[in-house]
Amino acid sequence: MTRFETETTEYGVGVVRPVGRLNMVSAPQLREVVSGLVSTGTARVVVDLSATESMDSSGLGALIAGLKTARQAGGDLRLAGVGPQVQAVLDLTNLGRVLRPRADVASAFAGD
Repeated sequence: MTRFETETTEYGVGVVRPVGRLNMVSAPQLREVVSGLVSTGTARVVVDLSATESMDSSGLGALIAGLKTARQAGGDLRLAGVGPQVQAVLDLTNLGRVLRPRADVASAFAGD
């Protein structure tokens, strides 16, 4: 079972940390968590994947949906802490260019 830890940084960036697998079972919950952050005014979101064991196409779809939601609200969604399995999915789909993975949460919106 995947759980989602959330926090908001002192700079107003929402951080979502999926712990476990990001798959067809957990992807709808990720969509809800990101939508909830954006609807409360937190349009800059980092999905910290450092505790995510694996991701399938449903998880990738949830990230893209979150990106769209954040951008429609004038923000952005970025990834941090991407492990080898998740990076392989991003590389296969060329979505690393769009989702802009960073090494860690602190650097996800650094300089913006």
